[in-house]
Amino acid sequence: MRGPRPLFLITLVLLALLGWLQYRLWFGVGGQRQVGALSEQVDKQKAANTDLQERNDALAAEVRDLKDPSSGGAAIEERARDEFGLIKPGETFYRVVDDRPKPAAPAPAEAEAE
Repeated sequence: MRGPRPLFLITLVLLALLGWLQYRLWFGVGGQRQVGALSEQVDKQKAANTDLQERNDALAAEVRDLKDPSSGGAAIEERARDEFGLIKPGETFYRVVDDRPKPAAPAPAEAEAE
């Protein structure tokens, strides 16, 4: 009766070890759940980085246009007109005002009730 007992203990120890390793793989630190969550965070950060890179590229192009002496200051003039409402000497400024009333937006309390 001495033969099967050590084999049973070895099998039991190996099964316990396998169970512990499986638990660590799926639920432990660095396990599948954590890897999935980190992958999702990486994907979100890559999307944010792409958006920010596009914004940086647009700003860099605008800076190049503003610094470019060959444009004759057209980019600077355009920006001054759009952002500050500046006009050249001798020009006449006209403002077109829409007399139609804007439709009233529903109050926040009414929007939540719907």
